[in-house]
Amino acid sequence: MILRHRLLLLLLIPFPLLAGAQQAEPVLKQITVPHPYYYREMYLPQLTTGPGSVAWSPDSKSLVYSMAGTLWRQKVDSSDAEQLTSGAGYDYEPDCSPDGRWIVYSSYLKDAIELWALNIETGKTQQLTTSGAVNVDPRFSPDGKRIAFVSTSFNGRFHIFLGDFANGELKNVQLLTGESRTALKRFYYSPIDHEISPAWSPDGTEIVYVSNHNRIYGTGGFWRMKAEAGAEPREIHYEETAWRARPQFSPDGKRLVYTSYLGQAWHQLWAMPSQGGDAFPLSYGDFDNVYPRWSPDGKRIAFVSNRGGNTSLWIQEVLGGAQTQIEAKSRHFIKPMGTLTIKVIDAAGRPTPARIFVTGEDGRAYAPDDAWMQAEDNFVHAERAFEPHYFHSNGAAELTAPVGRVDVEVMKGLEYRIVRKSMQVIAGSKSSLTIQLERLNIPRAARWVSADLHVHMNYGGAYRNTPKSLVAAAAAENLSIVENLIVNKEQRIPDIAYFSPKPDPASTSTNLLLHGQEFHTSYWGHLGLINLTRNYLIPDYASYGNTAAASLFPANATVADMAHEQQGLVGYVHPFDFVPDPAGDPSLTHDQPLDVALELPVDVALGKVDYMEVLGFSDHQSTAAVWYRLLNCGFHLPTGAGSDTMANFASLRGPVGLTRVYASVPDGPLNIHPWLDSLKQGRTFATNGPLLGFTLGGMQVGDELRLPAGENKVAVTAWMRSVVPVDHFQVVCNGEVVSDFKLSDSQSADMKETIPMSRTGWCVARAYSDKAEHPILDIYPYATTSPIYVTVAGSKPNAGEDAAFFMAWIDRLIFAANANTDWNTAAEKSATLDLLTYARKVYEGMQK
Repeated sequence: MILRHRLLLLLLIPFPLLAGAQQAEPVLKQITVPHPYYYREMYLPQLTTGPGSVAWSPDSKSLVYSMAGTLWRQKVDSSDAEQLTSGAGYDYEPDCSPDGRWIVYSSYLKDAIELWALNIETGKTQQLTTSGAVNVDPRFSPDGKRIAFVSTSFNGRFHIFLGDFANGELKNVQLLTGESRTALKRFYYSPIDHEISPAWSPDGTEIVYVSNHNRIYGTGGFWRMKAEAGAEPREIHYEETAWRARPQFSPDGKRLVYTSYLGQAWHQLWAMPSQGGDAFPLSYGDFDNVYPRWSPDGKRIAFVSNRGGNTSLWIQEVLGGAQTQIEAKSRHFIKPMGTLTIKVIDAAGRPTPARIFVTGEDGRAYAPDDAWMQAEDNFVHAERAFEPHYFHSNGAAELTAPVGRVDVEVMKGLEYRIVRKSMQVIAGSKSSLTIQLERLNIPRAARWVSADLHVHMNYGGAYRNTPKSLVAAAAAENLSIVENLIVNKEQRIPDIAYFSPKPDPASTSTNLLLHGQEFHTSYWGHLGLINLTRNYLIPDYASYGNTAAASLFPANATVADMAHEQQGLVGYVHPFDFVPDPAGDPSLTHDQPLDVALELPVDVALGKVDYMEVLGFSDHQSTAAVWYRLLNCGFHLPTGAGSDTMANFASLRGPVGLTRVYASVPDGPLNIHPWLDSLKQGRTFATNGPLLGFTLGGMQVGDELRLPAGENKVAVTAWMRSVVPVDHFQVVCNGEVVSDFKLSDSQSADMKETIPMSRTGWCVARAYSDKAEHPILDIYPYATTSPIYVTVAGSKPNAGEDAAFFMAWIDRLIFAANANTDWNTAAEKSATLDLLTYARKVYEGMQK
């Protein structure tokens, strides 16, 4: 998993991409906290077709909850659900006033989340905040006169505020918790402490909340303070939390219920004394139970669970622990609705899986009740009001949508044309739409098989993913191979039980699922380890300060050796959001937690790297710029690709297969071993949109072209096909553009020409766009082949400048390693410095 801040990526995109182009920007970009794909998914409300958050009515007989972006009310002994809101925004996080007259909630609209109040008697809504910030987690005080909530209105970070509530208005809002900075080095979190998830004590005098004050990892421990600005807080309990603890008092004030993954892979309900003490679990299971709310009568706890994959609503008896699901079998909508059936078929008329976007006339997204709604975490704000939402279909989908026009968009990976259609939904009627997909006209000189080398099946998201579900998503994205890189999320490793050297049993003849590992060393850079044949490597990381794994040992070169002993392949994942400056960039000594691939040039020089994610959760052109320098030094380094998709997230950077690598393999049944051989030989191209073909002097990608001394005229053939417009189609040799094809058709091109070649080096074909292109849910479309290597007799690579670049880079690493004090032994330090020094000598030898 990548650790960087996506907004930083946007600030560091090379200048030519920015000129005159509308760029994708983060959802709720006003938040200045790092790693938005973590807090957005785990703390901020998300659009799911199932329940997302819940509150009790004062009489403990009904629940008010968010579902599909609106608020609903349902009696606990009924299956009938009544819709309470149906506005322009997405409504979440309800809380009921003690007198039952009001519901306060958060609503996402116009690039902000504001607090609103619903008058139960009149059904009218009133906006409470207008800060243009992110305002969440509203909680009525026990007397109903105040509301505590979390807002980013102060410096763009999460802090707790209090306001006076009366007659549907919020006044005298003040910051309850101050802003403090830590000197601790946090990789995942801001140096500014946060305060989240407030809850009132039953007497209304105190607030309990979660804060990471004086903590390195996780969202922090539990704190109590008087509900007065300037009051002194006190920590009552600490454990590593991940945005979802959300403590809640019991009505008697003696206990707290909260969500914890302590000692396990999944969140469950836990309880502890409200003044602090030892905690114990109230629920069990290999799934998440989250968002607990204690009923006012003290007898039951309501919560949201993903035990069935999608989110669902449950209540648990405090005495005895019996659990009951609350199902909305009959839904009563505020506005007229109709039913829409969408069928997706292939050229032969057979149902085929696909990705589907459905948008109503109101601008909101819709999906079947049982579908996993998922959304992009970056989008072009000038193009649309909300980030794109979509779901995967097995070929047939039925959903409820508002009366009026509905826009439907269907795609199936990168080899089929995108289809867009609109139709009218009629009140109380069933409408149907059939969409037939058409393949692109792709040259078939070889058999190209696609793979996403970097997926996380489960990583703390809203849903509970399984191999069967992941394979179904891959089928909808027309992706043949998925590498689920198992990795830690804080203390836990959610998918470790699935690790196996064999393809997962859920695999099919057309879609393989493999379980590999991401070695999570945030100092040296993250490694993808695929095709491990024996065991998962423990611990899964190094350089975790204040833990037994604080040492910089093992370096990634050592980890690569362990993987290669198991016949595994080693790749560097999500390498660069920018081109590092060895002379002055602080990231090379981790003065800033940017999580770049620090050790990459070392391990390439040592022969440890089998592939590199030239396309990944990073800036593709910046990554390619470093890759080109390594190729200029004479190294053979194929391109891989990995989306780093967190496949159980509701808000993610894109679906499985968003970035993928195609490898040329022989005909026959789908088999991982010939595919991995092809990857290692460099018979690949990587893409998030354009498809490429490339030959040089009759040689294919991964081949070596041998030429006589002197000036040679070499024939180039190249083709490009794309589901979205492409601005540039080029051949790059030794880091320089040697052919810039003029495109008469921005989605299809076939080129032939001759280029001069007089020195040893390499060439690739690439295609890219200057801006984001929906529905490619990435910062911009980009594709590149692996190199064709060129050897000209009597010539060697001109590596002087590039070798000096990497020597300066490694000098910084050597300096930092010498200065580091976290080594366990002198032998660890010596072994690591020996690796760095040897790699430097490799580059030094290139200058002779």
